[in-house]
Amino acid sequence: MKIAFHGAARTVTGSKHLLSLKNGKKILLDCGLFQGLGKDTDKLNSEFGFEPSEVDILVLSHAHIDHCGLIPKLVKDGFNGPIYCTPATKDLAVVLLEDSAEIQENEVKYQNKHRQAQHEPLLKPLYTKEDAMSSFGLFEGVEYNQWFPVTDGVEVLFTDAGHIIGSACVHLRITEGGETRQLTFSGDVGRYRDVILRSPDKFPQSDYIIMESTYGNSLHEDVHTSVELLLNWIEKTCVQKKGKLIIPAFSLGRTQEILYAFNQLSLEGRLPKVSYYLDSPLSIVTTDLVKRYKQYFNKTIQKVLETDQDPFEFEGLKYVKDVQESKLLNYLTDPCVIISASGMAEAGRVKHHISNNIENSRNSILMTGYCEPNSLGGKLMAGNKEVTIFGVLHEVHAEVGVIKSMSAHGDYEDLSQWLACQDKKEIRKLFLVHGEYDVQLDFKQWLVKRGFLDVEIPERHYEIGLG
Repeated sequence: MKIAFHGAARTVTGSKHLLSLKNGKKILLDCGLFQGLGKDTDKLNSEFGFEPSEVDILVLSHAHIDHCGLIPKLVKDGFNGPIYCTPATKDLAVVLLEDSAEIQENEVKYQNKHRQAQHEPLLKPLYTKEDAMSSFGLFEGVEYNQWFPVTDGVEVLFTDAGHIIGSACVHLRITEGGETRQLTFSGDVGRYRDVILRSPDKFPQSDYIIMESTYGNSLHEDVHTSVELLLNWIEKTCVQKKGKLIIPAFSLGRTQEILYAFNQLSLEGRLPKVSYYLDSPLSIVTTDLVKRYKQYFNKTIQKVLETDQDPFEFEGLKYVKDVQESKLLNYLTDPCVIISASGMAEAGRVKHHISNNIENSRNSILMTGYCEPNSLGGKLMAGNKEVTIFGVLHEVHAEVGVIKSMSAHGDYEDLSQWLACQDKKEIRKLFLVHGEYDVQLDFKQWLVKRGFLDVEIPERHYEIGLG
């Protein structure tokens, strides 16, 4: 068999890894959208590097758009096989892909207004809502911790990755020519001691491992400091400076963690009495979906649920669904907190909020997760004094903060703990994906020092035979 790496190779987004078996069957692991890579993003998303109609099976690790966001295009371009994932991932992916399609259509509509005025050729969206809906019937939900056949000689097992609700590490048991080997794809590995989710599961011994490395050279702050850091930013921005605190947050995962932290502060009587807005229809829907899968919560939050029926709800929280209502937030003069998607500030309503508030020194923009360096969020985190938003150059006078303790990705200690269930001598090769190249080089060195001798960092479209 052979494996080819068509995305998240020496970069973080666009997860796509194609397994080709000796019998001609092809299994795709994830089909994610490239995000936040500047001018290269559109080109990267337009070319798979393989023929979609030749793929027989898609196995999806989780519902984040950088792992599932190109599924509608894959189907539009000829894929018609089953898409295996956990039931929670199936439910969440349907919501997220429909939203992603709407973003594709709206962005092209906006660009075409200008292109038409300049008599330039009009653009087409990467995919439409109709394309997204055409893919939904292919999803098949399978629970954790049970091997199931996907084709002759191949069984798949999902184990809890602890990254977001429904996230899975994918294990394939492949029999070819009388020999059985196991290939593991980590998906995104979550954090041990996460405030909401269970820790990642142990998994059976593998011969080959494809492993994420987003924070392969970083140590996160203690997750329990997040509540205090959030409180500090609210007090500094809203209480002392009487300004607005803008929090870009991924609709799935990060938003729920922030709401849970605010709920804790509210129950303790420490949450400042200002208005809190969740301005993201998608975040509202995904939060409701997350609540349906309480069985995936850890023991701590299960205990909280005995006395608090909704750990993501608190006094002062207001949901903003209507576009006009969202626009009215720009005219508010009272101090407030606005939580809005997307997490990298590359699209969605939060981009408008940043555009309207970035030049006022009373305001703050608080980043709470990973951002591609070329994304708006990445540029703000890097300390840029000027940024371009919707074609307009803005001076950055708002204070920009970062909370690293809220990452849903494990740091190098979490990643090492995830690998601890494996016998290093039995692993034939370990591939590092889903990380910036300089980070991956550091993590490779860390792994080699700890006895993982064959560690490789594939580049995009690199293909290699396995055994």
